[in-house]
Amino acid sequence: MKKLLVSTALSAISLFAHHGVASPGVVGLEGPGAPVETTSSATLPEGKFLAYMKLDYASYEKFTPVIDEETDESYYWMYGLGYGFTSYFSGYVFSPYYTKRLENSEETSGFHDINLMGVVGFKYDEGFMLVPAGESLDDLEEWHFTAFLNISLPTGNSELKKADGTLYDAGMQLSFGGPSFMAGVSATRWFGNEWTFVADSSYNTFTEHTYSDGTRVKFADEIRVNTALTYRLYVNTKKRLRIDTNLEANYLHLGRDEENGIPQKATGGDILYNTAGFRIFYNNVSAALGLKVPVWTRLNEEDLQQGSEGKEKYRVIFSFSSLF
Repeated sequence: MKKLLVSTALSAISLFAHHGVASPGVVGLEGPGAPVETTSSATLPEGKFLAYMKLDYASYEKFTPVIDEETDESYYWMYGLGYGFTSYFSGYVFSPYYTKRLENSEETSGFHDINLMGVVGFKYDEGFMLVPAGESLDDLEEWHFTAFLNISLPTGNSELKKADGTLYDAGMQLSFGGPSFMAGVSATRWFGNEWTFVADSSYNTFTEHTYSDGTRVKFADEIRVNTALTYRLYVNTKKRLRIDTNLEANYLHLGRDEENGIPQKATGGDILYNTAGFRIFYNNVSAALGLKVPVWTRLNEEDLQQGSEGKEKYRVIFSFSSLF
């Protein structure tokens, strides 16, 4: 059976302000495609490392002419290292770096909480089984799945203060203050030609944290459902070059943040994003570029939620990864 020419890409789910997680995917020069945001159902090759970097830049709408504390923009960097322990299990360590800037030029910037992730790969071939080593192209036409678990550790600073000595809002801090937990699944079907369908779903929950001023905050739980179609535009096997394009629908449901046990106004709701982008593979490296925009929102207090998910003018997403 013809073996894969393997290159890799990491598809990361990155969120505004105090939220951020990441999920992996692998693709070959031949075989399934990997979207920009939606999680592809592939594990790393056994004994291989993956180095990864991603930038998610968001520009937010402004609602008043006055220069005030409205959110202006955010830069969310994600650095990661993955390892294929077996053909069906991969482990990752991620270190996020945030810059969150307000319209009045105040900002917080620094490393956020470290994330640890484990991914188990399955396939369906007359029954479910763990992904075997050395799959052929014919094998990759079958349904593939992953189950993943992510835990964040409170390694960032949750006590950043303004010039007047008061604490920044919890959403401007560089740590959740306690661990968070995310579980999810993905499914991928390559149709044996240029097209690949990918879908994933995840649930993320946060623990309550008490700040030095006595305020107790629990960030809202999150539910995500993503779907994507990728299309292989071009392949040059001799040059080990591949170019894909993709279109994604990214749904997010947010609960309400809680402060001192009380659900907060101007938090929570439902958002649907569309993401369009390209991915290029060359030798053992991959780069992706995408534009993500909210196309439908139903926020709980729409007029008061400037600077939250769903109020972006746009997001620009860039990622780079290398297998070694």
